[in-house]
Amino acid sequence: MSDASYRDAIFSTPLDRVANFSFDEQVVACFPDMIRRSVPGYGQILGMLGLIAERHLRFGAHVYDLGCSLGAVTLALAGRLPPEAFTLTGVDLSPTMVARARETLAEECPDHRIDIIEGDIRHVDYRPAGMIVLNFTLQFLPPEDRRAVIERLYDALEPGGVLVLSEKIILPDEQENAWLVERYHDFKRANGYSDMEISQKRTALENVLVPDTLEAHHDRLRTAGFTRVSTWFQYLNFASMVAFKDA
Repeated sequence: MSDASYRDAIFSTPLDRVANFSFDEQVVACFPDMIRRSVPGYGQILGMLGLIAERHLRFGAHVYDLGCSLGAVTLALAGRLPPEAFTLTGVDLSPTMVARARETLAEECPDHRIDIIEGDIRHVDYRPAGMIVLNFTLQFLPPEDRRAVIERLYDALEPGGVLVLSEKIILPDEQENAWLVERYHDFKRANGYSDMEISQKRTALENVLVPDTLEAHHDRLRTAGFTRVSTWFQYLNFASMVAFKDA
């Protein structure tokens, strides 16, 4: 977003108390700019989702975009696949995100069959799906709930279905992890964030965004039943994985 009113400046002034991060109206208003400047490789991940769908999604199958925010994943798929190629349900817990996503998708891809619902991905009544995308969503769930969610998604996928999971990660080696975190902060500084903004947002996200190691993600996916699991993308401490359900 080039309009200054949409620039992420949430943590640009000193705060006496940094509240826990939430996807409220203030965040929604600047979300595209926040993601662009805060998530390394976000655009590349979106670009590949349509290609993955072209290669692996059964024609006419259903897709879930879980934690859909403003609908970027859905737009990426709709940009690569014709309306008859899939149906899609987007789910998000933020009513403001849901309202904005509905408006955007109705305008940008009116011929695609897309339903955006407000809900908790832990409690959705999933229908059989050919593809499920969790783009930086699982990390916001309590760690103790994540295994059950992945198991439910495995059960919802039809044979031959694919799950794409993108997450912020940590490394098991403290020194290597610290180096990645430092370089991530350099990335944010290069994108215009001040040290104060970086520090205050980190405080806001503490205990709200709890990352796992890649090994923990792979173990969870395999335990759920996925036999083919690959990390296809990593940029600093952000990664994307793909997991296939046997046909």
